[in-house]
Amino acid sequence: MIKAVCFDLDNTLLDRDKSLHSFLEDQYARLNMFHHVEKDLYMNRFIELDDRGYVWKDTVYETLIREFDLMGHTVEDLLSDYLLHFQHHCIPLGPVEEVLRELRAKGILIGVISNGYHQFQSDNLKALSIHLYAHTILISESEGLRKPDKRIFQSIAGKMGVKVKECAFVGDHPINDVKGAKDAV
Repeated sequence: MIKAVCFDLDNTLLDRDKSLHSFLEDQYARLNMFHHVEKDLYMNRFIELDDRGYVWKDTVYETLIREFDLMGHTVEDLLSDYLLHFQHHCIPLGPVEEVLRELRAKGILIGVISNGYHQFQSDNLKALSIHLYAHTILISESEGLRKPDKRIFQSIAGKMGVKVKECAFVGDHPINDVKGAKDAV
């Protein structure tokens, strides 16, 4: 019997593609450093370098500064801007709050497991109000474990007081989410 549902964040609860697009449009408009770079070119190159979130933004910005000759701005400035403003562009992937509310109403425990940096992912969870529904949230930086390591799946089950086989794991990545959860059983 399923007693808990544990979700991935990016591209499962958070529509990362739409959120990133919204952020990039805002960043392009706010920062006056891009006047010599076409907006679509900048945005498309960022998205390509970002590799669906698997490349951290310091590397992305370093490459963009070099390729587009974005003088006067540092990687640190742009990364700080990303960390500060991305949360204001978080868009849920479907009726997230409705689903979470329904699960809680049925007595199902809710967990979130996310690879990433603690503060950044926490800000995104709060922006989507997911923290109001989740019983347990594990973020890889704080746990010292990353998906697909089966121990992070076992850890969230243990912290929620259920067996791994009593958890449904929902995610978008075939290795990090699906294989990791299967290996945990």
